Amino acid sequence: MDAIICIHVALYIMDMKTAALVSGGVDSSVVVHLLKEQGETPDIFYIRIGMEDEEGYIDCPAEEDIEITQWLAHHYGCRFEEVNLHKEYWDSVVAYTIDSVKKGLTPNPDVMCNKLIKFGAFNERRGKEYDMIATGHYATTEVVDGISYLATAKDPVKDQTDFLSQLEYEQIRRLTFPIGNMMKDEVRAIALAAGLPSAKRKDSQGICFLGKINYNDFIKRYLGEREGKIVEWETGKVLGTHRGYWFHTIGQRKGLYLGGGPWFVVRKNIEENILYVSKGYDPAAARGKEMDLMGFRWLGSKMDLSDVKFKIRHTPEFHQGHLTWQEDGLVHLVSEDSIQGIAAGQYATVYDNEAHLVVASGMIV
Repeated sequence: MDAIICIHVALYIMDMKTAALVSGGVDSSVVVHLLKEQGETPDIFYIRIGMEDEEGYIDCPAEEDIEITQWLAHHYGCRFEEVNLHKEYWDSVVAYTIDSVKKGLTPNPDVMCNKLIKFGAFNERRGKEYDMIATGHYATTEVVDGISYLATAKDPVKDQTDFLSQLEYEQIRRLTFPIGNMMKDEVRAIALAAGLPSAKRKDSQGICFLGKINYNDFIKRYLGEREGKIVEWETGKVLGTHRGYWFHTIGQRKGLYLGGGPWFVVRKNIEENILYVSKGYDPAAARGKEMDLMGFRWLGSKMDLSDVKFKIRHTPEFHQGHLTWQEDGLVHLVSEDSIQGIAAGQYATVYDNEAHLVVASGMIV
């Protein structure tokens, strides 16, 4: 009987169709290598995003990425396809970024790119034809009571669950993260041993659609400049001027050009275009313990949780917090310790009390 079960499982695995999203970096390259070692031959997809608009912003340099991805496909005998999601990316992620900045919010394009493009538009275009989607994200999945949950990676520094926290359950259910149980140096070692051309490539940094364009230059192109006051929060004293609140975010220290600091942005008055700042390496005005979350959504089944771990930015550290549900539909999150730079527009990623399962997320208002 056991032999029959094993045969059925083997046949099921052989029938599974897996799509691997490969960027040309070391992480996604090792994903292909590991899948082949497990006996799978995935179809490889390179998603081209970013685009040249009427203002001359060019796509992220993709030639080397595509060359490496094609090399992987040839080397491992995989089918390769480039999927052009220029328009979808510009219409959703880039538009969201510009609109959020204009409203004085702190956008997270990485969260939106995963939700709307890599596991959204790609799924509608090609991904829905596959049983599983494999990526090089540092994350894992875990089944609890028949429900698939997003879960943290082995490497706490590289963990990317916060960037995936806005995915739908149906997206999570079909994802696999082959490097999620590895440390970054293990992934590098595998790439070197396998002779992968991406083995020594640096990790990508920044927002892809900008390519080599400076972020402030990009924002200036769309929102322009408007001089406003920089005011000390505690005293109301005018310290200087800035070129527009949209160039600054809560918790920002650099780019204020004020003497006698350090100075941190602690508040923004959008209507009057005023930046409020506070002085010191850890000013009390820059910290807080409470926040309201809108669009709060469970990633698996709704859990009976009040005590949770959470993050509001991409760091390896977790905060201990408590959730309460309000009559206005918002969720109130209180942290046990004060947090620097709580900013509207950021996403709070909520984990179980063991800081392992991703159970929910919401946007700070």
